[in-house]
Parts: sequence; structure tokens; C-alpha cells
Amino acid sequence: MDDQDQDLVDVDPHDPGDGSLPAYRWRQAGAGLATRRQLPEMGLRPGGQGPVARIECRCGKRFAWLYRIDLAKPKFAITLAKEAAPDKAMAARQTCPAPAAGAVSTASRSRP
Repeated sequence: MDDQDQDLVDVDPHDPGDGSLPAYRWRQAGAGLATRRQLPEMGLRPGGQGPVARIECRCGKRFAWLYRIDLAKPKFAITLAKEAAPDKAMAARQTCPAPAAGAVSTASRSRP
């Protein structure tokens, strides 16, 4: 090996740290860790903490970051305005007139 090859380091561009985060196999992570999708199911959010590990599946081709549950913060409470927003959108869709039976949408026409 050349002296030049000894200086090369394999770097993961998705690793936020120096490459020292532990990687677990599918269903092998510790009990105190959860993914970003699992935290909201527990009523939590990462709360500014960085990932502490990653879990890999499909032979390392896919992965998810793992966060500490004890450092996670509660999810934000939904406001009345946000709670009512889907109702307003549904009401707006119901009041829009339906297109005529023989009408052609302008979106489907091609421009010359």
C-alpha cells in the first residue's frame, strides 16, 4: 500500500458526526432508542437532539436515524386554527360547483 492510500478514510456523507455513530441491524436497537416515525406515535418529537445511532435494513442499503427517548420532548399541542383547517378545506371543496358534463378542462388542453 502507498503512503497516500493510508491517509484515505471512508466517510458516510449522511453521518452527522465523525463516523463514530453505532449502526444496528433491523430490530436490534436498544430499548431507549426510537426512529423519527416512532417518536410521534409515543407523543414525542426529537426536540433538537441529533441522532445517536442508526438502524440498517436491506443489507445496509436503507437506514433510519435513532434518537434517545429520554431526551425527546412532547409534541406541540394542536391549535384550534389548525384543528379547524381540514374542516374549512372540506367545506370549500363541497361548495365548489361540479364541471358541466361536456366541459373540457383547460388543464388538459395542450398549448400550440
